[in-house]
Amino acid sequence: MNKLMIAPIALVAALLVPAAAPADLPQGAAAPDFTTASALAGKEKSFSLKAALRKGPVVLYFYPKSFTDGCTIEAHAFAEATKDFKAAGATVIGLSADTIDRQKKFSREGCRDKFSVGVATPEIMSGYDVHLKKADGSATGLTSRTSYVIGRDHRVKLVFTDMNPNDHVRKTLEVVRALKAARR
Repeated sequence: MNKLMIAPIALVAALLVPAAAPADLPQGAAAPDFTTASALAGKEKSFSLKAALRKGPVVLYFYPKSFTDGCTIEAHAFAEATKDFKAAGATVIGLSADTIDRQKKFSREGCRDKFSVGVATPEIMSGYDVHLKKADGSATGLTSRTSYVIGRDHRVKLVFTDMNPNDHVRKTLEVVRALKAARR
């Protein structure tokens, strides 16, 4: 193969290899407002981002499916850190595309009655660009594992996407603590 053919082949190969799609909401972007069905301690309620932000920053984390291994690990980690988030003035809510009935059960078992989980509607998933895609680019109907910290000014302070659940609590807690320290 000559050198003139290598560059076009490399370009085509780069276009065909799926890359990790970054979330559409970069740090500093305005977070889309939403209201959705949610559950806390097995009881259905409504969650409004706008109302929650009046109290302080919001940790909005998306997860693929309730009761799966990674999502349960992540929910347990957020439950264990609930006191730390509250001390920093933050509200935590997890969203997935699961039904409200499944979320009511997960709020008890996975979240240990510590924080709300809600229904990520297709509109919310699109607004936050958290559609989990297959390798071929087609939709799965699930959300990616993406955590946002949204400040009281409705601006994204952190966006973190990683299918591994291990660092989501640490990264979001660092940001809400920094926000609290900046208010002093």
